[in-house]
Amino acid sequence: MKFLVVKRSSLIIALIAALILAGAGTAVYYTDAASIYNNVSPKKVPIYSVETEEKAVALTFDAAWGADKTLGILETLEKKDACATFFLVGFWVEKYPDKLKTLAASDRIEIGTHSATHPYMSKLSKSQAELELSTSMDLIEGVTGTRPQVFRPPYGDYSDSVLDTAKEQGLYTIQWDVDSLDWKGLSKEEITSRIVGNCRNGSIVLMHNDGKNTLDALPGIIDGLRAKGFTFKTVGDLIYRDNYTIDHTGRQIRST
Repeated sequence: MKFLVVKRSSLIIALIAALILAGAGTAVYYTDAASIYNNVSPKKVPIYSVETEEKAVALTFDAAWGADKTLGILETLEKKDACATFFLVGFWVEKYPDKLKTLAASDRIEIGTHSATHPYMSKLSKSQAELELSTSMDLIEGVTGTRPQVFRPPYGDYSDSVLDTAKEQGLYTIQWDVDSLDWKGLSKEEITSRIVGNCRNGSIVLMHNDGKNTLDALPGIIDGLRAKGFTFKTVGDLIYRDNYTIDHTGRQIRST
């Protein structure tokens, strides 16, 4: 029955893509991501990092197309006694359900959604955004039996409407404050230096499961952060679930 859900969702994903193309000409493009980095406070902000006295960080991996290094990443995390959150696109789940099962079976891994078709979410109507999220969550739940609770918008692109829609579906929208830039083909030394040199308490690190040198860099990243006293948490364990505010930089702060 789980794989029937996955196959049936292929038609839904194709329909979503068609709807997005049809509505692209009339949708208003708006992203808050630039506002964050220009130090302007938009109306609503997702979580970029967490204010905490605990010296903990969250490693995250976005998965959209490739999968060859995915299980190697998992093996490294287990060997190094670390954990991470994977944000998965719906069509990745359809293509690699066995890899998702392996990830989900590990107590080191949290599974989040990265949308169904990897669109610019701010370009979508509310109904399209709802379909993107519900379809991707249905796919993940159909394979793992667990519904995601965290969401990363593709390209870091969002709007107030996207944040509201995610919240309505029980999702916390997650960005990052440390970017590995691994998708640019940086060397493992460059990736490691960017991450280890820029993490602080409550940092959320962006990586990709198919980055050219991400897997090779991962042992050094973990060792380097641990040498600086950092521990590792999944995003879901790092963030506050209630009684919090988010400042203009996207830092989540516990309310007193």
